[in-house]
Amino acid sequence: MITDSRIYKVIIAPITTEKSNAAMTQRNTVVFKVALNATKDEIKAAAKKILNVEQVKSVRTLIVKGKTRRTVHGIGRRSDWKKAYVTLPEGIKIPDTTALEQSAEKESK
Repeated sequence: MITDSRIYKVIIAPITTEKSNAAMTQRNTVVFKVALNATKDEIKAAAKKILNVEQVKSVRTLIVKGKTRRTVHGIGRRSDWKKAYVTLPEGIKIPDTTALEQSAEKESK
């Protein structure tokens, strides 16, 4: 069982890009930036809690590799991060992402 404190540490922020907005409208999918060590079961439980839904259809994850950048001080590298696509069943209304962003800001403070 996942604890409440872990639930709010799993999902870091919603991702709002053109691609994620298209996924939200066409495939009923929400895209999140999640903790690098989060499992699919933890992401599923956190999405149920944060989105206030009864059921999550599927969770797909991927690790986005950090880019190598040249700076004045030499070559640097951005951190890797994890992205999760959370698909909800048909007929479930996805809440507005601005509300999700505000709740993420509240939890980080």
